[in-house]
Amino acid sequence: MRRMMIYLESMTFPDAESETSYIMGIRRTCYSSFYPFKILSRRQFARIDFEPVTILYGGNGTGKSTALHVIAEKARLEREAPFNRTSFFDDYVGMCRLEARRAIPAGSCIITSDDVFDHMLSLRELNDGIDRKREDVFEEYMEAKHARFQLSSMEDYDQLKKVVRARKRTQSRYTREELGMNVRTFSNGESAFRYFTNRITEDRLYLLDEPENSLSPERQMELCRFIFDSARFMGCQFVISTHSPFLLSMPGAKIYDLDSDPVDVRRWTELGNVRAYYAFFREHQNEFED
Repeated sequence: MRRMMIYLESMTFPDAESETSYIMGIRRTCYSSFYPFKILSRRQFARIDFEPVTILYGGNGTGKSTALHVIAEKARLEREAPFNRTSFFDDYVGMCRLEARRAIPAGSCIITSDDVFDHMLSLRELNDGIDRKREDVFEEYMEAKHARFQLSSMEDYDQLKKVVRARKRTQSRYTREELGMNVRTFSNGESAFRYFTNRITEDRLYLLDEPENSLSPERQMELCRFIFDSARFMGCQFVISTHSPFLLSMPGAKIYDLDSDPVDVRRWTELGNVRAYYAFFREHQNEFED
């Protein structure tokens, strides 16, 4: 069995005093926001020590996605979708300190919800194009199948092949062969899940921003197992922002609770979101046993 890999060792964010000194040094005072300054320091979130799987947990506005994007920029990871990059972002990243245990492999990247959503939109557009093309192929099939065709020159050879194929095949088989594989074979959740399994390969560092979006509970459990196996057997390291109880329950994951002040490491069963689910199902336990 391959050893579990750690590429990122630790990340240190600027404290409130350092941020205040920076902001006071800016002569212009017309800015309405100094984002990402004053986001992580308000919960005294000063340092992350990474494990093969590290999770940033918290509600909306706690800064878990902000921390993930800052880490991605500091580690110079590949990304696809744009993000909320203000005039102060580079300065903030410059004030952070990243310690790496080993070189970050090429191909390491951050995967966001926007990446997955854009992927599903592309599939939808592709399917729409296939639907429009399918009607043309239906018409082409009927014309070719019933055509009274006679080869008169070599220029007609391609049309002859089309006529022969149409007469030897059913309409559905002819259409599939002309269009290729119809990509509309998976639901949005299945497409989202396959996006992760196709993007994640061995020996890489991956930052995942709320990967549970668009996934059913069953798919979230599958993704949890896939991430766990990728960290254990494929030499991958993960940093994940999430509030999914299924991902939070991953064995061995180190969880930073951004809902607490100061931010602290907690067990998944101590987290407010998970405790709310637990209390709800305990209240309705009898209904499951009927």
